[in-house]
Amino acid sequence: MGLIAMIWGVSSITSVIWLLIDLRSQPEIMTMMKVAWTLITLYLGIIGLALYVSSCREPRPGTHDEFIAPMWKQATGSVIHCVAGDALGIVTAAIATSFLSMPMYGDMIVEYIVGFLVGWLLFQTVPMMQMNHISFQSALRTGFWAELLSLTFMVLGMFPTMVYLMNLLSVMSPWAFSFWFVMSMSILVGSVVTYPINWWMVSTGMKHGMGSAHVMGHGGSQPV
Repeated sequence: MGLIAMIWGVSSITSVIWLLIDLRSQPEIMTMMKVAWTLITLYLGIIGLALYVSSCREPRPGTHDEFIAPMWKQATGSVIHCVAGDALGIVTAAIATSFLSMPMYGDMIVEYIVGFLVGWLLFQTVPMMQMNHISFQSALRTGFWAELLSLTFMVLGMFPTMVYLMNLLSVMSPWAFSFWFVMSMSILVGSVVTYPINWWMVSTGMKHGMGSAHVMGHGGSQPV
């Protein structure tokens, strides 16, 4: 398992390097989504990169609007945005709690709270303020329920997977390649579980789906 985890880690870093180079030629992808795609690819490796290419990367300049129009791509954008922030908080908390030797239930409570705060404040509130030109307080209120639903469904898939794999592989230390492999697989399952609720929130207008920079007022190229 250690070898598999090491290969997975190397492939993830390689995928992120390719992504960062490619993002330089994608003016329609907003800065926040570029950050989200980088994190997702770091978490999910080649799977994250495949999602980027199939759902967000415009095949030709000026075709981004048409390319991202299908509902499955809109919902994918919502999930990527959600999971990038939530997982960042969860993984950071998991590293901290591993050094504190907290029991698993306490660990998950801390991870949920930190994941929620990072996702809500940095990946929901700030983008909403920029896109909708609203106050910080309004953005907090608007993003609260969307973040709560997204994160809750995510951890329903992520936490059981994480507990099962860590117990199966006897992994607890963030210094082990296996720890990061377990986190990656857990994030992947959490992403799948939270996908339907994100689809619903995008379809009802509760969340933004995949967007283009020129539509959101952040530059980009004009459609052909």
